[in-house]
This record gives sequence, C-alpha cells and structure tokens, in this order.
Amino acid sequence: MKIEILGTGCAKCHALEANTRTAADELGCEYDLEKVTSIDEITSRGVMMTPALVVEGEVKLQGRLATSDQIRSILESAVVS
Repeated sequence: MKIEILGTGCAKCHALEANTRTAADELGCEYDLEKVTSIDEITSRGVMMTPALVVEGEVKLQGRLATSDQIRSILESAVVS
C-alpha cells in the first residue's frame, strides 16, 4: 500500500506520520510511506491545508491531525477496496 504524508515539516506533519506508521504497523499490512514536502507538489494535488494523508493516490484527509485509530480505519477501508 502506498501512503503519503503531505506537509512542509511542521509538528502536526510529524505527528501525522507517526500516527500513520503506528496504524499501519498495527494492521500488519505492507506499506511504503513517503513524505512530500514540496509546496508545488502538495498544491498540484488539490491540497490547500496540511498535513494531509494520501492513500493509494487518493487524499483521505487534510488540514487536521488524525489519531492512529482514525487512520487505521482509513487504511482498513483502503485494504478492503
């Protein structure tokens, strides 16, 4: 599963990355997590507020920090699809 964290490196971006790793590890799924920090790349995806979570190319949330439980639910939905 390809997971991306979009953000410039603020505290919320780092926290979203940590929560995402926790959620994916708890699910036991294989994943590739990439951090995207380029403002041009972020805005080209239609994201205007960071941090953002992208799963398999689809923006799942933006502009807020999600808990690992919330992220696990998002990832579970992506695995089932």
